[in-house]
Amino acid sequence: MGGPNALQSRDRLYEPVSRLMAWEDWERLYADDIEAILRLKQERNAVILAHNYQTPEIFHCVADIRGDSLALARDAQNLDADVIVMAGVHFMAETAKLMNPDKTVLIPDERAGCSLAESITAEDVRKMKERYPGVPVVTYVNSTADVKAETDVCCTSGNAKRVVESLNVPRVIMIPDEFLAQNIQNETGIEMLTWPGHCEVHERFTPQEIRQYRRMHPDVTVIAHPECPPEVVAEADYSGSTANMIDYVATQKPEKVLLVTECSMSDNLATLNPETEFVRPCNLCPHMKRITLAGIRRALENMETPVTIPSALEAPARAAVERMLAI
Repeated sequence: MGGPNALQSRDRLYEPVSRLMAWEDWERLYADDIEAILRLKQERNAVILAHNYQTPEIFHCVADIRGDSLALARDAQNLDADVIVMAGVHFMAETAKLMNPDKTVLIPDERAGCSLAESITAEDVRKMKERYPGVPVVTYVNSTADVKAETDVCCTSGNAKRVVESLNVPRVIMIPDEFLAQNIQNETGIEMLTWPGHCEVHERFTPQEIRQYRRMHPDVTVIAHPECPPEVVAEADYSGSTANMIDYVATQKPEKVLLVTECSMSDNLATLNPETEFVRPCNLCPHMKRITLAGIRRALENMETPVTIPSALEAPARAAVERMLAI
């Protein structure tokens, strides 16, 4: 891969703010949008849900609830609000709408998609079920409502192992993330029938890259997301969801960390854990970065864009998410 500079030659859509400024400076830089958003939240009785991959000025300055997809799906049920703004991608907004059918759910940019969600259709799932009759279908929440509606139970990267093991079966159809399914198979020994869907951020990491980082930083602790290829997870000291990563850093307090995931995660954790040095491999999600403070402000000003789910899909898709939450 070349020398150290080769690791820094990735395409960058966004230079994370926290590399350049202290937390207090974000509020000064984005003061107009932040003040407008805080005012509009009160006027609309609105809350903002922010995924852990959102940029620091969103994550720290305007979000009411922060977390991974499991936390956002769970906490969305208990909100005393009329309006939910999803600072995340479209499938997350759909999930929030499933769990809050009587609330208005807004996505600031409809183009904020997901390579995993877009890799599979409901018809694809039906064909897999025909091919493997009687085999339960576990679907990653990174999926559309029509795919969830064909599903027995959903999972996230944080609870996938628990969900799969709860079924007490020798094999499972696990879709759409092939790498997550393979990593769960390695953990559980349960056969996974997979779909070739990949996260466009995590599939780019390689074992060679991780080993090069270790040569550059011999004292680094490597934490990999389970959407990474199994050979990358095998190079890590620990693998877990974004929520697991947060807990690991907070409790274990490693001196130096390499988070093998979307790089805004490092920027947010660096603020919460100033005693830890973060080595940043910069793979950015182009969809998450479509969500901006200006877009959130515009969404609240104009009440755009509301998320809707066809009525025929609501009950079965919600049931798959509720089964997950029950587990």
